[in-house]
Amino acid sequence: MNKYKRVILKISGEALAGPEKFGIHMPTVAAVVKQLAAIHAGGVQAGVVLGGGNFWRGRQGTDMNRTTADHMGMLATVINSLALADALEKAGVPTRVQTAIAINDVAEPYIVKRAIRHFEKGRIVIFSCGTGNPFFSTDTGAALRAAETGADALLMAKNIDAVYDSDPRKNPDAKRFETISYMDVINRGLALMDATSITMCMENKIPIITFGLAEKDGIVKAAHGDKIGTLIC
Repeated sequence: MNKYKRVILKISGEALAGPEKFGIHMPTVAAVVKQLAAIHAGGVQAGVVLGGGNFWRGRQGTDMNRTTADHMGMLATVINSLALADALEKAGVPTRVQTAIAINDVAEPYIVKRAIRHFEKGRIVIFSCGTGNPFFSTDTGAALRAAETGADALLMAKNIDAVYDSDPRKNPDAKRFETISYMDVINRGLALMDATSITMCMENKIPIITFGLAEKDGIVKAAHGDKIGTLIC
């Protein structure tokens, strides 16, 4: 039995790039599609938010107007969203892409009631362009979509397998957390998500499961409520 009826899955752009570190790693996309198809067939309603860091991150544009740089990042998420949607459709999974900024020739505009209707009709919805506003991350966009659509959990697929008290890639003695509170994440300054997205989930009582995208069947395990990564609640 599924623990969650509706989930929002956030995949970072860096994770989608796989070992290539840039662009879209199609074997990684194929693995994501296989797992999304599995949870979809099992009756879980799934929304997906993709980052764009495999192409562009706003902070790259250090000499650029911040609004311009962030809008470039939003467009990068559209590239990732269309690629994932195409792969899902080819796998027989009905999918819709909705964008927070108007790109009507490419995808639907984001309308919350339409998104919920898609869920009810058995479609996966990919939410693109973050919140549609500069100065907000795609993590905040994922938390916002989870709150707006009444999701039961936010699944954060990262390139690190859990929450640690420091970067395990730099510190071999980093402590791994199985469970941690929202406030502990904020107070410790842990960099897995920005404070705005954590606060939004806390205020709306949305549990966050963060895990490694590379973990075998990680998305399926997280969507089913199995023990994986770190639970933030």
